[in-house]
Amino acid sequence: MEKLSQTDVAVATRIKTPKVPKYNVVMHNDDETTFEFVIATLIDIFDKDQVTATALAYEIHNVGSAVVGCYSREVAESKVSETTERARARGYPLVCTVEGLSDD
Repeated sequence: MEKLSQTDVAVATRIKTPKVPKYNVVMHNDDETTFEFVIATLIDIFDKDQVTATALAYEIHNVGSAVVGCYSREVAESKVSETTERARARGYPLVCTVEGLSDD
């Protein structure tokens, strides 16, 4: 087995893994989806607690939309798809979108 020098170790520790881009999931207000459904969706799909889900539901209602989570692109799209399927199955027009974040 080859022994690493201090230089090799220093170089190896400076190599950074690339950042996975993050995407916001934004839930939008509408006049038909119930407050209760929005809260249940935030708890079940977005893993929010009751207090956070309720606060987000009020923000969605009062402001028109709110960021309900930040994920990798695949996870964000999956959560939007799951939310849309659940809403349509219950006859709600609820809309969620995925928005990319700028690099920090």
